[in-house]
Amino acid sequence: MVNTSIGFVGGGRVARIMLGGWQRQGRLLEHIVVSDPSAENLAKLQADFPSIEIAPNDNRAAAAQDIVFIGLHPPAFAAAFDELKASLKSTALVVSLAPKVSLAKLSAGLGTDKIARLIPNAPSIVNAGYNPVAFSAGLSAAERAVLCELLNVLGESPEVDEAKLEAYAILTAMGPTYLWFQLYELQAISEAFGLTPQEVSVGLEAMVKGTVQTMTAAHLSPAGVMDLIPVKPLGEDEAAIKGFYHQRLEALYAKLKS
Repeated sequence: MVNTSIGFVGGGRVARIMLGGWQRQGRLLEHIVVSDPSAENLAKLQADFPSIEIAPNDNRAAAAQDIVFIGLHPPAFAAAFDELKASLKSTALVVSLAPKVSLAKLSAGLGTDKIARLIPNAPSIVNAGYNPVAFSAGLSAAERAVLCELLNVLGESPEVDEAKLEAYAILTAMGPTYLWFQLYELQAISEAFGLTPQEVSVGLEAMVKGTVQTMTAAHLSPAGVMDLIPVKPLGEDEAAIKGFYHQRLEALYAKLKS
């Protein structure tokens, strides 16, 4: 990775997450260029990561690096293809951070087959991410290894079938949003009941880890797992909550796959 440069086309949340994870482990590369339409967003990003170079409203600078992460929303890809294609090195490794836009469409639009698609996960900012990746056939084993060296600093990055990436977007990329507001509320309520912030932090982390481990390692049915605790304060609301999951997530998945 010595002398390897990185470009981020898009300086939004995902760029901040990945830069934060690399910085936390002392693995922030020396030459990183980030472009974004918002000079304000870039200034805030550079305040947290002073070593990066910013390119307001100039995707060409970011696209001209050795490894190019494209953090655009799917509707913006088509308009950006020509600009990015003209700036990419023939040896560049391109990583799309968006669902919906396939490897085939990326390859056709960018004029390269050295492409990967990554579904990023917010816990990567603390090196606890789960970031599924799909590689194009045009990436050699050595090129895949270069990308994996970067990605593995952020957490786990399993190689998956491209057709499953949108499902992972629903599960792992957006999954924390289904839980965080509930966990923060539980944190506040527990502190109101007399626990210190430290006690809540320790207890909450242990509870969440143990909850998932019980689901995956107890070898019980879902009903058996949920029967381990007799008192269910939110039991009367479970049907409504499940309904929200199906209503919102099935519609979103259909949109991502269309």
